[in-house]
Amino acid sequence: MSARSLLFVPGDSDRKIAKSVTSSADIAIFDLEDAVAGSEKSAARGRIAEFLAEHPNRTQQQLWVRINSLDTVDALLDLKAVVPFRPDGIVQPKTRSPDDVVQLGHYLDALEVEYGVIRGAIKILPIATETPEAVFSLNNFSRCGSRLYGMTWGAEDLGAALGATANKESGGAWTSPFQLARSLCLFGARAAGVLAIDTLFVDYRDVAGLRVSCGEGHRDGFNGKLAIHPDQVAVINECFVASAAEIAHAARVVALFAANPGLVALSLDGKMVDIPHLRQAEKILSRYA
Repeated sequence: MSARSLLFVPGDSDRKIAKSVTSSADIAIFDLEDAVAGSEKSAARGRIAEFLAEHPNRTQQQLWVRINSLDTVDALLDLKAVVPFRPDGIVQPKTRSPDDVVQLGHYLDALEVEYGVIRGAIKILPIATETPEAVFSLNNFSRCGSRLYGMTWGAEDLGAALGATANKESGGAWTSPFQLARSLCLFGARAAGVLAIDTLFVDYRDVAGLRVSCGEGHRDGFNGKLAIHPDQVAVINECFVASAAEIAHAARVVALFAANPGLVALSLDGKMVDIPHLRQAEKILSRYA
């Protein structure tokens, strides 16, 4: 399955949870953390567990759960409630380092055995930049094991932790600290060999701004983007695919090298192409052609 659009769905609303499966989001993330008040978390767990149980066969859309952070008592309660019904993955907030992902993996190991779930079936997507200390360990997620599905980053919680008064310039570009976090998340995901997922575009009414943000993410190498509103999903899905022109160009690059075995640098349309261009073209064709 693709992972272009990952839609957060508040776990305190039966209506929004039910509506999520009618969206075109590749992944629906039922949120037990920020979207649910403390007094409602127990009811939300039951609601999400029931929905997972009612939708065991997921051929078009994955169903994930964002639990509470591991340093809260709610985290294990969340896991015990949903693991029996095999969510496709767990979104892990407030990740402080790869050690938190490893620890979550240990919890999932035990709970999958307890509830008869195939070991390793439930993947993990850490929000890897929500704490200042996490930024210093983004190159080490390769040791998190096969459960690591990807890496994404967050600006809002990081901004609160930093005491930042804003995370964007007046023109909409990320300020320097957040540009750094975004870039390091992308590099960290690639170093770990997993998907890189760009963060939210918070103004869900600004379609033009969302399209620009998605275009920048696709350009830079992200595989997909988080969404906070169903109306964002179509734009995200449209942007995080290669265009017909990109696919055609990639096919020409691959064909050119195939026709010239042994050469490592060639000319195409008056421009030099070499082995990195060939590797990029092969990746495009493997994903989209």
